[in-house]
Amino acid sequence: MEWETVIGLEIHAQLLTKSKIFSGASTAFGAEPNTQACAIDLGFPGVLPVLNRDAVRMAIKFGLGVGAEIANESVFARKNYFYPDLPKGYQISQYELPIVGKGLIDVQLEDGTTKRIHITRAHLEEDAGKSLHEDFHGLSGIDLNRAGTPLLEIVSEPDMRSAKEAIAYLKAIHSLVRYLEICDGNMQEGSFRCDANVSVRRMGDSKLGTRCELKNINSFRFVERAINFEVERQIALIESGGKVAQETRLYDPNKNETRPMRSKEEANDYRYFPDPDLLPVIVTQAMIAEVQNDLPELPHQKRQRFITQYALTPYDADLLVTSRALAMYFETVIQESKVQPKLAANWIMGELSAALNKANLDIIDSPVSTEQLAQLLQRIEDDTISGKIAKTVFEALWNGEGSVDEIIEKQGLKQVTDTSAIANLIDQIIQENPGQVADYRAGKDKLFGFFVGQAMKASGGKINPQQLNQLLKEKLAG
Repeated sequence: MEWETVIGLEIHAQLLTKSKIFSGASTAFGAEPNTQACAIDLGFPGVLPVLNRDAVRMAIKFGLGVGAEIANESVFARKNYFYPDLPKGYQISQYELPIVGKGLIDVQLEDGTTKRIHITRAHLEEDAGKSLHEDFHGLSGIDLNRAGTPLLEIVSEPDMRSAKEAIAYLKAIHSLVRYLEICDGNMQEGSFRCDANVSVRRMGDSKLGTRCELKNINSFRFVERAINFEVERQIALIESGGKVAQETRLYDPNKNETRPMRSKEEANDYRYFPDPDLLPVIVTQAMIAEVQNDLPELPHQKRQRFITQYALTPYDADLLVTSRALAMYFETVIQESKVQPKLAANWIMGELSAALNKANLDIIDSPVSTEQLAQLLQRIEDDTISGKIAKTVFEALWNGEGSVDEIIEKQGLKQVTDTSAIANLIDQIIQENPGQVADYRAGKDKLFGFFVGQAMKASGGKINPQQLNQLLKEKLAG
């Protein structure tokens, strides 16, 4: 506890526009290299950029989602630096006058507490191309398809004090941009990635330590591991008498370490100046009101409604509102089945989520429809099948073997609820196990589970558990 970690994140979210921020070239992912970069993206002489209106609307949408100030006038600037995948020699970005100002977002931590993270700004800019190092022997290839794709860079205050808090914030922003439908959040494709600014200081010290920037990390797990490694590195360096150098570092997931990439530039190193080809962006109150009216129910609003309306725990609600599609699936199941919300939540977060993860599928691609899961849960609630047997039915549904009722009928899975039939089965088990009966009646209560197991085994798991327990207690009591 002698050291305190200080973390700020710069998140880059690719906006879901069909064309690039300053040209009509396509933003579709997966095209052959260098087939979606036009003369404007490449900065050919004589070309002029034209701002994409949808990118502006999406930036405003985000700003409203975090309660931020929306600038009535913002300015694009040229950020000058040389990099192989930046053909113009500069990046069009926003510097002194960004479109989104100060905002905030409350995030839920693992211990159930809430942490408020302040957002400094969010500005529009164009993405660079991509350097390719695979498939080339001793060389690098440059794919400029991504050049000019609209980005929203979301800059936080250094409010986070651990890697866990940073991940909670990152996931909250990830969920928000998908709810707002301004970014697909696909980290593997690089459409949602972040830079982490990490420093350490002695506990109680108000002065910030020297920070290092961990560049372009595109998975939650890698962000957490990179931050933890960097914190340990900086502490060890200072305690051994060294000094932390302000620099940009890369994270190597294979070695689980960070290594120097370049000395950290300051803003004046980029020689920012207003882009002479682009007019200031004027946002009217009417435009803000129009975007405001188009906002969906946001994750924190939906979370609170789920707790209030469905009597879910905060933990359950947190998991269900992770994505808009998952929350919609849950509510559709409730509407179609009228079953207890807790039962639906347990099955969606348990059996269904496990199957989706194993098959690497998203909820929207689930082989088990809301209608099918609703019917399955109804059959649990009306005692047609037990919760254990329901897992067998679920597996058959997943494999496309028919409807719930067809599977139950075909496989003979109906629950035994006939009291006399259950009583006869219990009598048989008691007769076959006199020693265990004597021990149970002598005080070995734990043997009750043995008798339940024997009954379930004999019935193929089809006995109603509540009826079994009640009748078994009565019979064993003698």
